[in-house]
Order: sequence, then structure tokens, then C-alpha cells
Amino acid sequence: MVLLDYPDILHTIRDVLITGRTESASFLCWYLINYYRLDDVEAVDTICDQPGDKGIDGIYVNENQNTIDVFQSKISQSSESTVGDVALKNFYGTLSQLKDRESVMALIDSAGDADVAKLIKRLNLADNIDAYEVRGIFLSNIDIDANGQAFIDSTPQLIFVGKQVLTQEFISATRSNLVSDEYEFDVFGYETAQYTVDDQTKSIIAPVKANELVQLTGIGDQSIFAPNLRGHLGNTKVNRDIVRSIKDPDKHKLFPLFHNGITVICENLDHDSDNARITVQGYGIVNGCQSMKSLYDNRRYIGDDLRVLTRFIKVDKESDLLPMITTYSNNQNGIKARDFKSNNAIQVRLQEEFEKHYNNEFFLEIKAGESDESRECISNEAAGLLLLAFDVKEPWSTHQKYKVFDEKYTDIFARPEVNADRIIFLKSIMQQIQGSLDSLENQLIANYSLTRYIMLYTLREILEKDELGLELIRDPQQFVRDVATRDKLIQCIRHILDDMVVDANAELKEIEEEFDYKSKFKSPEWVRLFTNKIVSSYIKLVQRGRVESFQEEWSKTIEGLTN
Repeated sequence: MVLLDYPDILHTIRDVLITGRTESASFLCWYLINYYRLDDVEAVDTICDQPGDKGIDGIYVNENQNTIDVFQSKISQSSESTVGDVALKNFYGTLSQLKDRESVMALIDSAGDADVAKLIKRLNLADNIDAYEVRGIFLSNIDIDANGQAFIDSTPQLIFVGKQVLTQEFISATRSNLVSDEYEFDVFGYETAQYTVDDQTKSIIAPVKANELVQLTGIGDQSIFAPNLRGHLGNTKVNRDIVRSIKDPDKHKLFPLFHNGITVICENLDHDSDNARITVQGYGIVNGCQSMKSLYDNRRYIGDDLRVLTRFIKVDKESDLLPMITTYSNNQNGIKARDFKSNNAIQVRLQEEFEKHYNNEFFLEIKAGESDESRECISNEAAGLLLLAFDVKEPWSTHQKYKVFDEKYTDIFARPEVNADRIIFLKSIMQQIQGSLDSLENQLIANYSLTRYIMLYTLREILEKDELGLELIRDPQQFVRDVATRDKLIQCIRHILDDMVVDANAELKEIEEEFDYKSKFKSPEWVRLFTNKIVSSYIKLVQRGRVESFQEEWSKTIEGLTN
């Protein structure tokens, strides 16, 4: 059960509630991550809830729906309150600022340096506004009253997301595996196929009306998909294709011809052939989650001609067959670029190196799902992002995780210096970077995902200016293989990071107060310039003897280790 009443909601959104971000902006960020399925970087990029943002808390270009979604987020401290038509009418008026190119340009001019102007520029809305429908989404932790609902019903450009919707659609980790309800399907006029294994196990295959399937309990909150190996994947190409087919009435009769179908497991299954009825009880969907969610979300487009080939399987919920059916029916799911590389010789070599040199401490996960509870697990995707920032020197690309096993794979992994020692070295540094960012004065920037990779890249540039630092970069083995030596290295690195943060704070203060870090941190030119300033400042301090170089820090630390 998701907690939405104030102040419990602050606990619900605690992971995104940080200094410098308002409660309403944090609420919106939480919603975008948990319901809109955006990653943390894209969710933060979508938000512009700061003074002077013209009543707009966020903007997202929804390619799937061909809409520009404009958000307004409100947290009420009273659970007895409701949202009426006044707040919604004001928000509807806000949308007029995005009705055409001229109004968008006027908004940019009037907003000045506010976040909303920067966001509009990043999204290039002025040039694209005519190609999309502007849609307003009002988000709140309370529900709507009758006046508000009447206004929503008469205003198709507005969507209200309140407590009821959030509660119903929240994905709980503790829900039961099967929905206990019973449902009856009408298959009159269509042939069905039945296959019986024994008294406890049988299957019926039939073309079922889609408008009946979407009535099943548990689609909204996704509890019906609990037995499935994965949930709804959001705005993928496959899902976009499914939605297009649903919206095209001419393709409804053809749907079973190009669609793989849906698999439903159930505790009880009955086929009344005389009355052409199939009844299921205690059910769950083990294959077809993407299709069912797409059908459910677009159910207003579904007519009687749209049928889905559905396989119903009755199986004892205590039987070993249930997990077998779940696993085997999902084996044909699309796989990612990372999966293709899981048996690649480079990845196998890396994993073997971890087993040889760090088998008591760390385990390298090279395929999804494998782990070792006795050791700390490091995924090869996380390792790839570290290498992308430190070795390939592209910290501005680390939000594009797909590059690790796609276009950048060879640059990242296919190098002789990439070994277990290097990954442990970078992982150890990153842990210190994440701790040092607590001292960054601007906590919005400190919590931005790209920041830590920019700091890692900056540290690389500093180490390159030091003779011993270059030796560390070239071969970290002697610094990390031994635990005690690794701890001393971390101690030295921490001193450098502390000085880097001081310089970063100074540089950020000199930049205009409301600069667009979400855009700048993805700009190679800006990141290089920012890094060069920090590196230059640090080197000057070393030359003036005000701080110790890495080599000096290391010599002093090693002396303490040997004494």
C-alpha cells in the first residue's frame, strides 16, 4: 500500500526528496519514475518546479502518444481536502502558453532565466509545438471533487491523477501471485482447442474478445502480472506498434494473425461448450504483459472485432509446473545488447579474473539474474559506465546506458588494460566520490546522476598530471590487489576529492545562479571547460605547496603503513 497522506508521503518520496527540490517537485519526480517509467536522469530533466516557472512543474514529450505532457504537481497536507475546478481552470489557462510557436516564444521571453525557459529550449518546443497535442496532467495526493470532475470531463486536454489512481496503479512488491477473482469469457461462434494432461492440468486455446480481457482484475495495479518475469516495459518500439494496431479499426480482425497471444494460468478452468463460455478463477498472466497493458491503456479504441489468441492453463499453484510454465513461456522474450555479450570471451575473462583475484570479496555479474550472496556483486553494466567516464573520457554519455554494450562496447571493454583490478580501482574511487558529493553546496547538482561521472573524469585529468598518478592509471594492480594497500589508496584519493569539491563549489558560484546544469552536463564542450578549470586550480595549489600532490600523499601514506 502506497502512503500518500501527509506527512507519510514524505517517506514515500524520500529517495528523491533532497535539499533544493520542493516537496511538490519531488512528488512529481517520484511519479515520473514509478508510474511514467522514466529513469532518474530523464525524470529530473523533465522537472522545472522553481520560482518563475509560469505554473509549469514539468514537460515531457510523449512520442508514443504524440503529445507534449505538461505537469502540475500539488501536495495537500490535509487528507480531507479535494481538488476542485478552480485549480484545474487555472492550470488549463497555463496550457494556453503553449498553444502555438508564438506563444511558446513569448513564454520563453517572459520566463527569462527560469527553469521552464531552459527546459522549453532543450526540448525545442517552439519548432515542434504544431506537431504535437498539448496535454495537461494535474498530479495530487488527494482526490478530485464533483466540480473538478465535471471540468475534467468537459476538458479532454486535461488529465487528473489523484490518490485513487495512484493507489490503484501502484505496483506492490507484496501482492499475491494470483488474482482470486472469477471471470467468464464469451467465445460464441469460434472454435476452441483443448489439451488435457491429467485431472489437474489442462489447457484451452481460444480467440478471446479484447474488451473482455481488459476487464480482468489486476491490470491497473499490475498485480495480474505478478507471475510474469517482467512488468510493463513502457514506451518501447514493440509496445508502440501494438498501440498503433489497437487504434486502427481496420487491423482489429487481423490482430490474431500477427500477435503472439497471451498466456493465462489459473487455479480453476471450465469450458461450457454448450453455452460457449470459458470460466477462469484464481488467475495470472505469465506471458503477454506488454500487450495486456497496451490494450488496457487504450481500451476506448477496442471494438468487438478485436480478439486476442489466449491460452488458458489450469495448473495446481503448488505444482512445480507453475514456475516451469512461467519460465519457459518467457524464454522467447526479446533480449538486450547486454545479454548478447554475456558469453563473450571478454566478459568471461573478466569474470574469471574476479574469481581468481577477488573471490573472497567481489563477484562480477555478466548476465542478468546471476549473483553470489556471499560477496559484493558488481554488474558489468556499472563497470562499463565507470570505464566510459574514466577511460573513454565521455562522462556526458553515461546516462545513455545502452551504449555500454552497443556502439561503445569495443572502446569500453576491448582493451588489454581492462581487467578485474581496473574495475575494482574505479569502483573504489566511485564510492569515495559519492561520499564527497555530500560537501557539494548545490545538492540538486550533487544528486544528479551525471555529476559523479564528471567528478571521476576530472580526477582522471588530475592523476594524469602526476607521475605516480599516471602509473596508477596504467596499472592499478599494485594499488588495489591487497586490501590494506587499497585502503591507503582510497585515503589518498579522498584528499584529492575534498580539494576538487572545494574548487567545484567555487566554480559553480561564479556561474550564473540558475544555469541549466541538466543541459550543460551533457555537453562535451562545457564539461571539458568546467573540468579544465578545476584541474588548473588544483595544479596551481600543488605548485604553490598549498596542497600535496598524489605522489606526496602516497609517499606519506605508505610511510605510515610501513612504520
